Amino acid sequence: MPAAPILEVDPQHPSPRHVERAAEVLEKGGLLAYPTDTYYGLGCDLTSKKAIDRLYQLKGRDRKKPMAILCPDLSDVSKYALVSNFAYRTMRQLTPGPFTFVLEATRLVPEMMHTKQRQVGIRVPQAPLMLTIAAKLGRPIVTTSATDEDGEVLIDAKSIKDMLGNRLDLILDGGVQPNEPSTVVSLIGDQIEVLRQGKGILVG
Repeated sequence: MPAAPILEVDPQHPSPRHVERAAEVLEKGGLLAYPTDTYYGLGCDLTSKKAIDRLYQLKGRDRKKPMAILCPDLSDVSKYALVSNFAYRTMRQLTPGPFTFVLEATRLVPEMMHTKQRQVGIRVPQAPLMLTIAAKLGRPIVTTSATDEDGEVLIDAKSIKDMLGNRLDLILDGGVQPNEPSTVVSLIGDQIEVLRQGKGILVG
C-alpha cells in the first residue's frame, strides 16, 4: 500500500476544502493523522468497526485498553456518556481544552470502545481543525496518539509518513507539535480525580 498523502493545513483556520476531504476519508472507513492541542493524533470514525480494528492493529494496542473519542462540541457528549449536572459544569469550564474526561458510556458507544466498567474517555480539544472535521462527519472520531512501534510520540507529519504512512489514508500536516499529552480526568460519581497529569491544568 502506498504511503498516505500529506495535506498541509492551518489547524486554527482550516479551509472547508481540507475539512471536506478529511471527513470523506473518515466516512469511507479511512485512518487519519492530524494535529490537536496536545500532539498528533490518529483517528477514525466511531461507527466503523473495520476502521477501529485497523487503528488497533496500527498501534499494536491491547484491545482491553479503549481509545478516547473526540466530540465536536460539548453538547454532543451527552449522546455518548452519562453527564450529570456536576460533570457538565466541570467540562464546560475546561472545554475546549487539553483534557480527556472519563465518564460512563451510553449504548451509542461500541462495546470495544469502553472498559468493562462501561467507562469511556471523551475529548473536546482546543483544535478548531478537528472539531470542524468531527462536526462535518456528524459523529465522534476515535482518537489516539501518533506513536512509532516503540511508543515514541511522533511530532511532525514527515515522521508520521515515514513510520506509519503506508497504513494511513491521509496525513494532515499542521507543523511540529510538542509532545504534551492531555490530562485525564475521571468525573465518575461526581468526583474529580486526575488519572494522568498532562498539559491541562485544573484550577481551584
